[in-house]
Amino acid sequence: MLAAVIFDFDGIIVDTEPLHYKAFQEILVPLGLGYSWEEYLRRYIGFDDRDAFREAFRAGGKTIDGQELKVLIDQKAGAFSRIIDSGVEPYPGVLELIGSLEGNLPIGLCSGALRSDINPILGQLGIAGAFDAVVTAEDVAASKPDPASYLLAVEKLAALFPQKGIVPETCLAVEDTPAGIASATGAGLKVLAVANSYPEERLEHAFRVVDSLAGIDCQSLRRIF
Repeated sequence: MLAAVIFDFDGIIVDTEPLHYKAFQEILVPLGLGYSWEEYLRRYIGFDDRDAFREAFRAGGKTIDGQELKVLIDQKAGAFSRIIDSGVEPYPGVLELIGSLEGNLPIGLCSGALRSDINPILGQLGIAGAFDAVVTAEDVAASKPDPASYLLAVEKLAALFPQKGIVPETCLAVEDTPAGIASATGAGLKVLAVANSYPEERLEHAFRVVDSLAGIDCQSLRRIF
């Protein structure tokens, strides 16, 4: 029995990946560590900001200490904030799906993005209060594909709704990347993958793969589960 649904953010609710890529390049290019969009998709998508910067420095043969990492994350957050001020568009069907779940099933958000990146976009889309529990990069020490973020999201939802029988096996994650799928399945959740960022064959470890969330509602998810 489906007890809760937990959404990824980037690539599921909004297509912010090109915006994150642009913000990263604003910071990395002057350091001689820039990379192509194709390289971003191949190597960096699914990382949180900490691991993305660490990987960029590793790939460039450089080291980075904790203080420098914090400065770069803050700079990138500022660049991203300026970029999203022009507005973002949700993926087809996702706002309708979230609306159909509200009041019917507990809803979580589990993202490797920073809370400061997420909150303005949720506000723009009018769903700032839709999620019962939110886990972001600041809440865990390791980013996806590590299962820590999904385990924490399930823990938070279970504490909020003790009568719902929320354990990983009764939760459905909505994801778009192999790293996200690995994180959720590693935590014991089933995954509905959406081919927004990767082709279906790259999402093979999901329980179910769909091309879009358009036309999917609460009852559809109950049947899928």
